[in-house]
Amino acid sequence: MNILSSIIATLSTDEKRNFITYLRQKNKRADTKNIQLFKLLDTNPESKNLDIVLYKKSAKGAFHALCKRLHDSLIDFIASKSFEKETSEEMEILKLLLASRIFFEQKQYKIALKTIKKAELKAKTFDLFSILNEIFYTKIQYAHLDPKKTLDNLIQDFRTNQKSLQQEENLNLFYANIQNKLIHNKEDVIQTIYNSLSRFDISVTHDLTYRSLYKILEIANQAGNISRDFHAILPFVETTCQQIEKKEQLSDKHLFYHIQILYYVANSYFRNKDFSSSKNYLGLMHNQMTKQRNKYFKRFFPQYSLLHILNLNYSGKASEAILTIENFNFEKFKDQTTYFLDLKLARIMIFFQQNRCKEALRLFKELYHSDTWYTEKAGVIWVIKKNLVEILLHIELNNFDLVESKIKSFRKKHTSFLKSNNEHRALKFLSLTTSYYFNKQTINIEEFSQKIEHTLIRNSPEREDIFAMSFYAWLKASVQNSDLYQTTLQVVNQASL
Repeated sequence: MNILSSIIATLSTDEKRNFITYLRQKNKRADTKNIQLFKLLDTNPESKNLDIVLYKKSAKGAFHALCKRLHDSLIDFIASKSFEKETSEEMEILKLLLASRIFFEQKQYKIALKTIKKAELKAKTFDLFSILNEIFYTKIQYAHLDPKKTLDNLIQDFRTNQKSLQQEENLNLFYANIQNKLIHNKEDVIQTIYNSLSRFDISVTHDLTYRSLYKILEIANQAGNISRDFHAILPFVETTCQQIEKKEQLSDKHLFYHIQILYYVANSYFRNKDFSSSKNYLGLMHNQMTKQRNKYFKRFFPQYSLLHILNLNYSGKASEAILTIENFNFEKFKDQTTYFLDLKLARIMIFFQQNRCKEALRLFKELYHSDTWYTEKAGVIWVIKKNLVEILLHIELNNFDLVESKIKSFRKKHTSFLKSNNEHRALKFLSLTTSYYFNKQTINIEEFSQKIEHTLIRNSPEREDIFAMSFYAWLKASVQNSDLYQTTLQVVNQASL
């Protein structure tokens, strides 16, 4: 059931409507229950005993077969729609290549040579080395028919392309290797990246393709998220960005990658508390999103909005941040689950920082799925943040019994993960929070404030993660009885000096 619900969750509202139409056309019998099952899973993914709901009695065998048929129909629908929408450069070039081969076989050599030349030029424009490999293979096969090209020149082109193809394959190996390393070792992230680049003979200063530079920035961004040390990766991001700027003339041909690259750079500057630079790159990102008739605008708008809102909030413009996030159309973008959930949590955090805790708790209650569901959709770190925010909300609202039970639940669920992933500060934060909440009448404020700083601040301010600092700022504001938002800005601004 989880698999079916997860597949359904990937469909947009229009796609769900189209899928129901697809099922109606496919169904040969009027009593087929696949549409009913689809609608039940769409509206309530965690429904139980659906065989009884559908068949009015226990029917595990029939229900299992129905689920299997619905699963197969979903896969067929998604695959067929993907092929229908596929108008990418790769498909156009492959069509040209296949057409040229047919022309060669039919001895239409002049048109064959013209067609394959067109395919070659397009493939070179988009750095499609694997397709170029097939194109050169075909040109060498029919080299004796092309008076304008010598076999030696064709072989040289083939060898040069093979080197580029090997470089791209090395990048994929680098990507897989770095992912594996970061899962098991979060220490010295930037050195791990450089070691992996060296191992697979990759240098960002060489003539890498736009897509290759995008992949390198993607892994650097993921490394920063895992380690929460964006300060360490910033020089690497800036070096990579310099290489990308040299290829600015190609940006429109690689528009998707260009937009995502600008987001990664903007995000790196935000996490380093350089809001001015982050806003600058966000502006460039928004400009690219409007190109080619807003081709990628909807695809990137949620992540752009998230970073824009966070920049506003941490720049002291909370009112603008709230207005922007309140006007965000959550229903329209709910199929983009990751950023949809990030925006939901950001909205709660911003209201919380403005001491609008009752409103924040009301918004929090909209997150009604289980932690297991959210872990699958957004990751365990997101769930940990959500649970910590819930505890702080109940503390602010002085819901004594709930605070106690939520803290116990948090320790039970997350202690093992946090310890095994060297995330001890989250546990120390919770311990200090618990100590303050239950003993606030007897603690020495000055001594406790010093203890908070020595326990939670592990790096120099500029190296600290902005979200970790936000939790620290809440505890500091609570102990010193100061305004949370102003305290947060003071802490963050100190780190950005």
